Amino acid sequence: MSALSKIKRRLKSCLSLLDRFLLRIAASSRFSAGLYYLVAGYFGREHVATLAGRIAYNRSLRDPQESSALLRRNVHRLEKGLLMRPRRVPFALNYIDETVSAYARAAEGGVQGRELCWARDVLNEYMAVTPAHPAVDPLRATVRDAGAKVASVDACEQMIPYVRRMEDAPSITYEDLLGLAKFRRSVRWFLPKAVPREMVEKAVLVAGYSPTACNRQPYEFRIIDDPELVKEAIKLPMGTAGFAHQVPALAIVVGKQRNYFKERDRHLIYTDGSLAIMSFVYGLEVQGLGSCCINWPDIEDREEKMASFLGLAPDERPIMLVAFGFPDPEGMVAYSGKKPVSVICKYNFEAK
Repeated sequence: MSALSKIKRRLKSCLSLLDRFLLRIAASSRFSAGLYYLVAGYFGREHVATLAGRIAYNRSLRDPQESSALLRRNVHRLEKGLLMRPRRVPFALNYIDETVSAYARAAEGGVQGRELCWARDVLNEYMAVTPAHPAVDPLRATVRDAGAKVASVDACEQMIPYVRRMEDAPSITYEDLLGLAKFRRSVRWFLPKAVPREMVEKAVLVAGYSPTACNRQPYEFRIIDDPELVKEAIKLPMGTAGFAHQVPALAIVVGKQRNYFKERDRHLIYTDGSLAIMSFVYGLEVQGLGSCCINWPDIEDREEKMASFLGLAPDERPIMLVAFGFPDPEGMVAYSGKKPVSVICKYNFEAK
């Protein structure tokens, strides 16, 4: 070991000891914790993404493109009001005006058809069940006029709250679901075979039915299936060096902070994105495709490389990567022993 290497090693050790000492002080209050991270510079990208998301959200209020976060949130709020037992009538008086305004702007802009159909049907139902009221009556004509424009955009079924018929439930038993969960393993060895995009889109369709806060779906599946691009992308996260050379396809799931108007919701891209990812993985599995979820570390230089690779906007953050393809039948998978139910499930404040 050279003298320079020894000095660097000693300096790193000293800084580590200093950091351990400072941690105790920093963790003693919000102020000291904020000061610690301000000096350290951690989480700066999250600050930028959150603020950029708020700016993009405000811009979308004036000019919605493809989807309107405000409209999606408020229409879902109306749905919840419509299905309440007993239904409180009138309701939504504090946000119905902004909802109708957002709907009118969306009908004029480039918001996709099914979102407009959903908004139209729910608003029509709301107007039908709401008696005369000075806060609602002036909006009825706007809803009617905007709806006339939506009708020519897309023909779709009526999209209002409904009673599920249990006889329509798919014939999947608990044992079937548990069997799928047990069979699914993280697959790292794949056949040299391209994955048809139809299979990918079927899995994404399943993912899209995952629950999200106010139905905003604040994520996007960026699919990489060009072999040269896969080789470039698979190097960006850590932990892929041993099997990266034969991964046929990747899904890079990206969260969009532009769906939220306040910092309080900044973590929802990770919650909602992760719910969708698990559904995506099962959607792949039932089609005979194996997958491996790849952790995305919040490390500045890797964030920069991923942002450059995907051309991410300032409010967009990588959530996770999923490698997938046709599994090599001879490839082994990890046993990955799981914690028992008694460890991960507690009732009513049971002792840990």
